[in-house]
Amino acid sequence: MVKKKRHGALALLEFETIAAGVLASDIMVKRAPIALLRCGTIHPGRFLVLVGGSVASTEEAFTVGVDLGETEGTLRGSIFLGDVHPALHDAVLGMKSGLVGDALAVVETRSSPALLAAVDAAVKSTPVVLSEVRLGDDLGGHALALMSGDLTDAETALGICADRAGDQLLARTLLPRLDADLRSLLDEGTRFSLCPAFEPGGAEYPEEIACSWDA
Repeated sequence: MVKKKRHGALALLEFETIAAGVLASDIMVKRAPIALLRCGTIHPGRFLVLVGGSVASTEEAFTVGVDLGETEGTLRGSIFLGDVHPALHDAVLGMKSGLVGDALAVVETRSSPALLAAVDAAVKSTPVVLSEVRLGDDLGGHALALMSGDLTDAETALGICADRAGDQLLARTLLPRLDADLRSLLDEGTRFSLCPAFEPGGAEYPEEIACSWDA
């Protein structure tokens, strides 16, 4: 079995323009020996750059990227995680974890860097399970995270996220007793296009549906 590498540090930068984001990506990878983990466009016409590596190299790349964005006035948000939580590292790269416990905490922010800052603080302070992280894609530029566990832990995690995100917090919600059927769907992810059809045994159906084209 091939194990995926886990980077000591992560940095995420969000640019207002695609051109600035592409330029920053080029400058960052040329400046320091980092891994360009992901980069690309998100709605509405912005650009995300995610890099990882050693703390020193990631911070060096992050600094030049921020400098470029601030000089050109195109940097919308940024976050450097020099001691990124392992669960957040994996979730950002697309790994999902099954929901646990009775409660589900959902947090949504206006920017992706704000979400990473908030969730990193939450998972380091509470024993919640980080089930999913989505950055920008198909979210209108927003970012989303699902955290599950005991009610007290989920509630605490939401409070930490709200404090850390500040005015970048868009929404948060707490489900104390998550429905079992909904849990099974969310375990597969939150994208509507990938959600499997699910018809619980107790669902009611009319015996006969009259259709106008049958007349």
